[in-house]
Amino acid sequence: MARARNIKNSFITLTPSPLFQLFSISPFTSLFLSPKKSPRSHQRLFTSQNFAIFFLSLLLTFTFLGVSVLNFIQSYQDPPPCSLISPSSQNPLSSNSAMLFASLASSNSYNEDDHEPAGLAKSVLVPLPAQLVAGNLSEEEREFWQQPGSEGYKPCLDFSLAYRRKSAKISKEKRKFLVVVASGGLNQQRNQIVDAVVIARILEAALVVPVLQVNLIWGDESEFSDIFNVKHFKRTLQADVRVVSSLPSTHLMSRQSIENQLPYNISPFWIRARFFKQLNEEGVLVLKGLDSKLSKNLPPDLQKLRCKVAFHALRFAAPIQELGNRLARRMWIEGPYIALHLRMEKDVWVRTGCLTGLGLEYDEIIAKIRESQPEYLTGKLNMSHIQRRLAGLCPLTASEIARFLKALGAPSSARIYIAGGEPFGGHQALQPLAAEFPNLVTKEMLAQEGELSPYVNRSSSLAAIDYIVSLNSNVFVPSHGGNMGRAMQGHRAYVGHRKYIKPNKKAMLPFFEDSSISDEEFGSIIRRIHSKSQGQPGRRTNKRDRDVTAYPVPECMRKHNTGVF
Repeated sequence: MARARNIKNSFITLTPSPLFQLFSISPFTSLFLSPKKSPRSHQRLFTSQNFAIFFLSLLLTFTFLGVSVLNFIQSYQDPPPCSLISPSSQNPLSSNSAMLFASLASSNSYNEDDHEPAGLAKSVLVPLPAQLVAGNLSEEEREFWQQPGSEGYKPCLDFSLAYRRKSAKISKEKRKFLVVVASGGLNQQRNQIVDAVVIARILEAALVVPVLQVNLIWGDESEFSDIFNVKHFKRTLQADVRVVSSLPSTHLMSRQSIENQLPYNISPFWIRARFFKQLNEEGVLVLKGLDSKLSKNLPPDLQKLRCKVAFHALRFAAPIQELGNRLARRMWIEGPYIALHLRMEKDVWVRTGCLTGLGLEYDEIIAKIRESQPEYLTGKLNMSHIQRRLAGLCPLTASEIARFLKALGAPSSARIYIAGGEPFGGHQALQPLAAEFPNLVTKEMLAQEGELSPYVNRSSSLAAIDYIVSLNSNVFVPSHGGNMGRAMQGHRAYVGHRKYIKPNKKAMLPFFEDSSISDEEFGSIIRRIHSKSQGQPGRRTNKRDRDVTAYPVPECMRKHNTGVF
């Protein structure tokens, strides 16, 4: 604690103002601070020469004042570097051993019996270092493996003084409780858990560990504690929101309002106006259907809280984390690899309304399911298959992914980890990709006998393993947008802007149809289209309604002169 006070005090050291120093050395001050003189010398005070010096000093003073104001405005818009989260002073490229240790020990970086909160620096899931690629490679292949660089951006969660003052009361709340039911797959549930913490903070309520709704598509009945580390979740957030495992007995018989019809883009003001009085009166509020309902544009402190939950508090349960780390090391030890999130499951083809690329037989199966369950089709109902594809609304097929990777410069010998569920069509669906890139690897191939047995019919746990192995890859490529892609984009940015290539389907697919373009020209076009889509730092505020957990700059990351991870 003493160390923290010293750091705090160091920020308020008083130094003489430059403006005061200017006054002290300028002739202007002699008019006010010079010793008394005889009347004769006093009469000569305002000679033309002295008046000129007086005027010049006045001009310089106001010029300096104007510059100071401009500098103040600039510093307000672009805050100084933050040193509140400094997991390491090492740079990943210059200290692979430190980074390797951090990643290998990530599942045990705190003592389960220790009642002190784990430092934020130690709570981030940090990937293994990206290997330096050597050998007889073409220029395009070297460029493909090259990391984009972080431009000096590092994590920074410097909550305001007002936020920290409120925390003393909110973190001890024992009268009001928020219960959230999270639905969907793993990363959809993660998004809702993040927003649940933020809403609990807005309502100044304690949060009950979120309830995971049974997944109807995959039949996964996992609870929060099966997937995430509950103790770590509570510890990490203990200064922000009180998290409890269950409702106290005094609230079990309370009247419980269940809200499942929330509008989109709700603001903190709307939440407080709608629920604050009700929660004070009833003591318990239950929210369902929270996915994508909370506004993406929140006050800075709440955006930082989102990052704190997503990147620090939501650690996977120890058995999942340890297995994921083992599989990641087995991939990593063989050299650099690509993680490819393929969205080729049956439900994806049903929901997107796209053709599978596997032929008429498979397309007819999907069409029949879609006709019997039209509620699964999402958006743009009046568009044809071709229009959907050219608009970038369809997942890339295996053949399109293969051509895309080749155009980017991926060598045919590259090892590719396939993340995602079982593709519709099985091995046949992957044949076009395997023909170009034969070194395809899945978690089933990496795992030793019995390692995946505890997770049979546990799709969320398997998705968590995919998440860990994908995070450790040199390059991550999603074949389609979605929660996994956004989560990986933000996490890879937060730990040093690891390479993340997001296919610009709308821009590139017309060139896929042009048979007159040579392979060399096609590759040049694809690389040019994606030159700014390699995982470089991108400000969330450049476009409206971006998710801060996908674009953590500038709210959750600032420029630093030294390395962090």
